[in-house]
Amino acid sequence: MKIMIVGGGGREHAIAWAVAKSPKCEKLYAAPGNAGIAELAECVDISVMDADSLVAFAKDKSVDFVIVAPDDPLAAGVADAFLDAGIKTFGPRKNAAIIEASKAFSKDLMKKYDIPSAAYETFTDADSAIKYLETQEAPYVLKADGLALGKGVLICQTLDEAKAGIQEIMVDKKFGDAGNKVVIEEFMTGREVSVLCFSDGKTILPMTSAQDHKRAGDGDTGLNTGGMGTFSPSPFYTDEIAKFCEENVYQRTIDAMAAEGREFKGVLFCGLMLTEKGPRVLEFNARFGDPEAQVVIPRLKNDIVEVMEACADGTLDKIDLQFEDNAAVCVMLASDGYPVSYKKGFEIKGLDAFKEKEGYFIFHSGTKFADGENGEKKVVTNGGRVLGVTALGSTLKEARANAYKATELIDFDNKYMRHDIGKAIDDEN
Repeated sequence: MKIMIVGGGGREHAIAWAVAKSPKCEKLYAAPGNAGIAELAECVDISVMDADSLVAFAKDKSVDFVIVAPDDPLAAGVADAFLDAGIKTFGPRKNAAIIEASKAFSKDLMKKYDIPSAAYETFTDADSAIKYLETQEAPYVLKADGLALGKGVLICQTLDEAKAGIQEIMVDKKFGDAGNKVVIEEFMTGREVSVLCFSDGKTILPMTSAQDHKRAGDGDTGLNTGGMGTFSPSPFYTDEIAKFCEENVYQRTIDAMAAEGREFKGVLFCGLMLTEKGPRVLEFNARFGDPEAQVVIPRLKNDIVEVMEACADGTLDKIDLQFEDNAAVCVMLASDGYPVSYKKGFEIKGLDAFKEKEGYFIFHSGTKFADGENGEKKVVTNGGRVLGVTALGSTLKEARANAYKATELIDFDNKYMRHDIGKAIDDEN
């Protein structure tokens, strides 16, 4: 099969790594890809949002199967464009991707179908939102309704901070049109867990659990980012919790989407809070998480192409989804100053050290090629999150030690990382 991946980050690199291993993959394309993906696929310089050019390229190259990976093109209907052109595609249509594209939609869906989540109210007017805040107790959770690169959630400790947050989102438009509507949510406490699920619109197969670290600084300090690291599995996601979620969250959500005429085929990302009253949904995403994909995919035993095809074909009930009995930790190497401002274009050294290293992976998030000496190409930084260093281990503690040891092999100017990814697990176990 000729396969095409739409996207160019760490999530797409992890997907490309798994797809390239499949006996079904005869030729792999990526649009636009990155310097790491280029080792596995032919990269083409087409924007993930340019549906017409993407479809035209896929037709020209007789692509058999397309994987639309990022949130923005899914929300914009890029998967629809491929499907409407008769090309088999992995990823939900626009009317199903709304479960991520609109926080208000997902909250209303959960309320209607009794899917456990936090209490909330939705506002399109800043003054009304502030009046509501004045009736609530701190802390306050403010969510921009639309897509905001994983940064559209503010947790405010005081009323003044929350009012400033409303100003930032709704008036100053820090997140653009994503802030035209705001969801104000009950603050929940507990352990956070992410569970990604394959779905064919009827059957849902949960993957192994993971936990992301969103804050920029050690000790969960600083601003929210797209993710500074993650580990899998979560020791707090017990069999009992999994059973509850499979019945009351995952399957119920897929059934609810079908009942609404929004058949969901692809990956449903369920962000959960394990509260004293039981698991509650924090958020839904309509695709693999980034960097969750970088620890979940390396542990997958199945041929990922077979699983994705089953999602597209409606035959997921025939798949026996299995994961390795091990652990994985991903540490994100970022550019100092991320997520606010940072410099790019620094040469990355040490990448070759991973080529023959069993159980270690380097997934490129923000890299590109640049001209080096003697006409040779070099890999340079091209984003806030640059590389995801992932390592396996028999336990989380071992995987964490391996991952941090591996970060020492990579060097570039402005290199920054958190030093406590998964550390709480070390301390408790």
